Amino acid sequence: MSFSTLTKNELSRIPIKNNCCMKAELASLLKTNGSIQINGRKKIHLKLITENAAIARRIFTLLKTLYNSEIEVMVRKNRQLKKNNSYFIVISNSQQTIEILKDLGLIEDILSKNCLTTYKIPKKLVEKRCCKRAYIRGAFLGGGSISNPEKTYHLEFVVNSLEHAEGLSRLINSFSLNSKIVLRKENYVVYLKEGEQIVDLLNIMGAHSALLDLENIRVIKEVRNNINRIVNCETANLGKTIDASLRQIENIEYIKSTIGLNKIPKSLSDLAYVRLSHKDSSLKELGKMLDPPVGKSGVNHRFRKIENIAEDIKRERRN
Repeated sequence: MSFSTLTKNELSRIPIKNNCCMKAELASLLKTNGSIQINGRKKIHLKLITENAAIARRIFTLLKTLYNSEIEVMVRKNRQLKKNNSYFIVISNSQQTIEILKDLGLIEDILSKNCLTTYKIPKKLVEKRCCKRAYIRGAFLGGGSISNPEKTYHLEFVVNSLEHAEGLSRLINSFSLNSKIVLRKENYVVYLKEGEQIVDLLNIMGAHSALLDLENIRVIKEVRNNINRIVNCETANLGKTIDASLRQIENIEYIKSTIGLNKIPKSLSDLAYVRLSHKDSSLKELGKMLDPPVGKSGVNHRFRKIENIAEDIKRERRN
């Protein structure tokens, strides 16, 4: 089961006590996942389709609790892909459909060919903070998804109008988030891509188990990334140390085979002999072996002098 499905199942089990929050969530579900069918003689049907049984139960419960509607529930086996069940929730009674749509602020003119004449989020449904959270939750249940956080951080809501997308984005951003909108084919997508903001939105919707799972994954990924950075840094530093050591030994061996180490200052020859005896030691470790001990910068300074001497000898021999 995907992380997105687990999150929706959790949200579908959240109890709602207030009618205002029920209406906000149901209105959002209808806007993102519902359809209105107008047949002959002005018969109007309300239909919602979902492959998630938990969401289907949620919609049925909301409709029954709020409006005591006459609801038909049908289950069909999909013939394609994974052959999951599709759940059809239908209100065939035209009068009940009209009452529900009017009460939720989804229609303005029932005589219009397009009953959903407004895609705005009705202000009366999201006046309270709890109702705003319920509306966002309904939008996620109806048209949302969240990627597996093991792979990437991405949460989105798919809606079919720019007006609704902008309203939903403003509603989400009223909680100090930064959702954005993008056009994908014929739909508009409201999305968040930052892990911290997705965690905040899960908390707003009430998906606390999904939130904890995502946080655990974030911590593990952060620790893993930190370890990788440290290892990469240490590997790079080790590589630099080895390269520097090889260059130092090469210069010392060259001086030794040409003019001899006894021809350079004693402070440099002492360091040269120590380096030849301890090829894998760091500058700091080499400095402690000298008498008197020398700091890392002092050792590095002496090696630069040794390198200059080796370069001078090479130039003289070329000339």
